[in-house]
Amino acid sequence: MKRIFCMFALIVLLCGCDRVNNKEVPQMMVRIDLGTYALWNTYGVSGAGDYRIFNREKRLPANFPYNMNTYTGYGGVLLMMGFEGGDFAPVAYDAACPVENRADVSVGVDANFDAVCPRCGSRYNVFNGGGGPLSGQAHDAHYGLRRLYVRATNNGGYMISSQ
Repeated sequence: MKRIFCMFALIVLLCGCDRVNNKEVPQMMVRIDLGTYALWNTYGVSGAGDYRIFNREKRLPANFPYNMNTYTGYGGVLLMMGFEGGDFAPVAYDAACPVENRADVSVGVDANFDAVCPRCGSRYNVFNGGGGPLSGQAHDAHYGLRRLYVRATNNGGYMISSQ
């Protein structure tokens, strides 16, 4: 019995090491309404790996119609056409690097469709890995990007939110 308990404890410890902490960045309100076909067609993402950064404070994208009901989280929002559940679908993350944990340090996307922190160099799998860490300090600390909700609307677009 003692041997079984020790084996179980070892398995739990080893499995627990692979968990990704995607709650390191403070949870801030996100609400981006791209709920109509026209808004989605103008500001959304369409092709595999296509991405866009939304940041109200930095006015990104420059011509987006921000209003008092638009919120872009802690470090902005990274919206990407990723691969999820066997199909292409829009995915979104808070763009703040969880290693730096600062609102002014946001990830960008490279040619491999990985999110990369310009300060610490950590890389995240945003195309088909749920924002999990690939390398750098984020990988060592098991920090992932905070995932956001992307919901289809009845009007041909999507709503991005923190809830």
